[in-house]
Amino acid sequence: MNYDYNTQRKRMALPEYGRNVQKMVDHIKTIENRDERNRAAKTIISIMGNLNPHLRDIGDFKHKLWDHLALIASFELDIDSPYPVPEPAKFVEKPNQVPYKQGNIRFLHYGRIIELMIDAASEMEDGDEKEYFTTLIVNQMKKSYITWNRGQVADEVIIENMKLLSRGKLKMTDGVRILEVRELIPPVKRKPLGKPHGKQLNKPYNKKKGHIRH
Repeated sequence: MNYDYNTQRKRMALPEYGRNVQKMVDHIKTIENRDERNRAAKTIISIMGNLNPHLRDIGDFKHKLWDHLALIASFELDIDSPYPVPEPAKFVEKPNQVPYKQGNIRFLHYGRIIELMIDAASEMEDGDEKEYFTTLIVNQMKKSYITWNRGQVADEVIIENMKLLSRGKLKMTDGVRILEVRELIPPVKRKPLGKPHGKQLNKPYNKKKGHIRH
């Protein structure tokens, strides 16, 4: 007996549409009549749309489906598509390399984002807005410190680290308040243990008749 396993079948370009859609696309590639082939392609597009309703939120929904049809057919489907057929080379292009800022992070538990925030706040003019951002930064620093180091930290340590990273440009003022640990990281609420149903709380023990223990 021969078994038909998915691992032995043709690899699907877009598995989210399923094996049946792949089979239908492979079939219409064999249809010789162009008009019939076009009608079959439109039917498959409708099926593909029903299988993936989340694509309806994407701009130019129909265009996306026709591109997917071309991809499933390995760009070998000769039909009158309402949209230009995408070039196969675009699907094998490597993504552009994301530029990362070079340089070491002074305090790993604060991360690069905190350093960028400190740099931006340091260039601001003194005033309420700078004080507001300083408050956000110092509290985020304390939260990050506690999260990564799993322990308490004195506010003086956070203040000194902020001064160091800002090269003395950010300072604590009377309006800046450092939150307590319980305010930054609320305690996790534990779920109450399950209790037996009421009928089982005071259920008496009944001995079975005919079974007497000595």
